[in-house]
Amino acid sequence: MGSLSHILRMDETVRMDLTLWPLVSQPWPALCEAAELVEGLGWHGVMVEDHFMADGSGFGAVSDPRFEVTTVLSALAVATNSLRLAPLVMSATYRHPAVVANWAASVDHISGGRLTLGLGAGWQINEHEQYGIEMGTPGERIGRLDEYCSVVRSLLEQSVTDFNGRFFELSNAWCEPKPVQDRLPLLIGGKGDRMLRLVARHADMWNMWAMPSKFAERSAVLDQACDDIGRNPATIRRSTQALVCLTDSESDARSFLESAGGRAAFAGTAKQFADLAAQWRDAGVDELVIPDWHLGTGAQRAESIE
Repeated sequence: MGSLSHILRMDETVRMDLTLWPLVSQPWPALCEAAELVEGLGWHGVMVEDHFMADGSGFGAVSDPRFEVTTVLSALAVATNSLRLAPLVMSATYRHPAVVANWAASVDHISGGRLTLGLGAGWQINEHEQYGIEMGTPGERIGRLDEYCSVVRSLLEQSVTDFNGRFFELSNAWCEPKPVQDRLPLLIGGKGDRMLRLVARHADMWNMWAMPSKFAERSAVLDQACDDIGRNPATIRRSTQALVCLTDSESDARSFLESAGGRAAFAGTAKQFADLAAQWRDAGVDELVIPDWHLGTGAQRAESIE
């Protein structure tokens, strides 16, 4: 059985990131261990989710402890040296964009210019209901994210920001220090047509859960959205993720896929995964994100990754 890094070395045109999901099985030492492992193996980066509880779909109990994304990424900025760091993705409903812009600029300094800021419209109902956070309609969430991206970009790049929108108002606002990177990359996660139009307007990078055929179809929609506003589609870096289980057992593969809860998922041999990675590459994927939910811990995880 091959490992993920071995497959990566077989096909270096597909950059593979390890995405960390801070569930109860991932206490802080385990998160650090995973980041240090993939950094030592030459992986591109680490991404961390922005959720305060599980959504009840079977991946962890709602009451399981979990770490908060900005804290984790701030700590990983110190604990690592070369990995790209990103939230995948921060909900525009949870924090004011000025707070996020100031946090992002600070972490970009702490990390030496390694932050990508991932943003999304927000979707997880139970978090909003239990914390009393207004979620809004899909249209309202997309409109909020549109303004959110504009505010964040202005704060990160302009000396002073004035903004008068439906969801946010800023007057004579600034964000200092500016990031280390001349243009701190914005990543937007989403797959619907309206979200892809936002990606075309604001993002440097796009992400969605998808197998190759679905990714290619949505990527073509993004290309058209870029063409519609005169943007070169090649200026947007594209990433996707899927649950991964490397196994020679057909029964184990079937069980894994049945437990995926409708998410993009692969279960099979290393050779089969290498073939799938090539399909993702051909579909336009620049960066493949691997959740470590099913890779085990300690020595078992190291064996899967190395």
